[in-house]
Amino acid sequence: MSSVALPSSAPSYTLWQMVRYMLKLGAIGFGGPVALVGYMHRDLVEQRRWITESDYKEGIALAQLAPGPMAAQTAIYLGYVHYRILGATLVGLAFVIPSFLMVVALGWAYIRFGGLSWMQAVFYGVGAAVIGIIAISAHKLTTKSVGRDKLLWAIFLINAVVTVLTESEVAWLILAAGIVVWLWRAPPKNWGRGGGLTAMAPVGLPEASGWLASQDWTVLMQIGVFFAKAGAFVFGSGLAIVPFLYGGVVTEHHWLNEKQFVDAVAVAMITPGPVVITVGFIGYLVAGFPGACVAALATFLPCYLFTVLPAPYFKKYGKLPGIVAFVDGVTAAAIGAIAGSVIVIAKRSIVDIPTALMALATAALLWKFKKLQEPYIVIGAALIGMAIYPLLHH
Repeated sequence: MSSVALPSSAPSYTLWQMVRYMLKLGAIGFGGPVALVGYMHRDLVEQRRWITESDYKEGIALAQLAPGPMAAQTAIYLGYVHYRILGATLVGLAFVIPSFLMVVALGWAYIRFGGLSWMQAVFYGVGAAVIGIIAISAHKLTTKSVGRDKLLWAIFLINAVVTVLTESEVAWLILAAGIVVWLWRAPPKNWGRGGGLTAMAPVGLPEASGWLASQDWTVLMQIGVFFAKAGAFVFGSGLAIVPFLYGGVVTEHHWLNEKQFVDAVAVAMITPGPVVITVGFIGYLVAGFPGACVAALATFLPCYLFTVLPAPYFKKYGKLPGIVAFVDGVTAAAIGAIAGSVIVIAKRSIVDIPTALMALATAALLWKFKKLQEPYIVIGAALIGMAIYPLLHH
């Protein structure tokens, strides 16, 4: 029993097993960041017990405090828990590479065949099913992490409402939630001993910017600098990056037109893995395979650094009562924002009665059949979309 209770001292799995799991999740994990972090909790905390609840909560908290894509950062942190830098690096790569290869292949097909008309039909079905998937994931995360604590419920509800009203995740509100719970539950006797909280201050990106600045190709350098900013300064789930990308890709640089950008977002939704991987598709449309590689590397390098650099402090100070309270507050706020984002995404994906029925049917199936694998639902929804969409939009 001791190995289950304290897995952080003696891992019950090999690094290769974790890498293999993340490769699989990156290849078949549909539903965006909300669903992906939900799968990690279900598979790694509840079923396999490779990761403790407290380590998982630390990962979610760190992912919310740092800018960049939440699901990728949570995966990197879980890789770090037992296997440190090597684990974080291999797990991060394993999580991102499958979907990166898929979006590059779609980018090639998109250019080769002059757009992908079937994509809108697939997205019509998959987008609706994804709402059902993330609604169930958000429900599970809420019941596990918020429990019956009234303060955490208040924080959860405030963040959910703010997310719905602003259609974005408010980073300072998530940080404030951690501080409120910290001061309420474990007010510091000595204010000078801030523990690991100071480790969360943002760090610069000399590595990324220095490497990018040394490139000779003007367009590749522009891509690198722009996507490094996207990875370094955008908080929240993968979908939070979409407005930022639109401003730079369509309005400022004119790399893509309106329709191409909408198709890029559709690619993000119909492929598994992190939503942010759409940067690979955009990079491919702008500058081919090198563009895809630079865009993906520039986006994910900051999130990797923002996870790995503070991680030792999280591990060292994570068990202090003040830090535990802080993490609980941030986790409740983050899950509130996640729950709110379900409604925000639903407003875009549920556009008529068939899509509403598909979302409800997905949620009902996952609720009734706990062992049902999400990829089967996504494939079914894609086929339904391809059948229904042409009939409704002609």
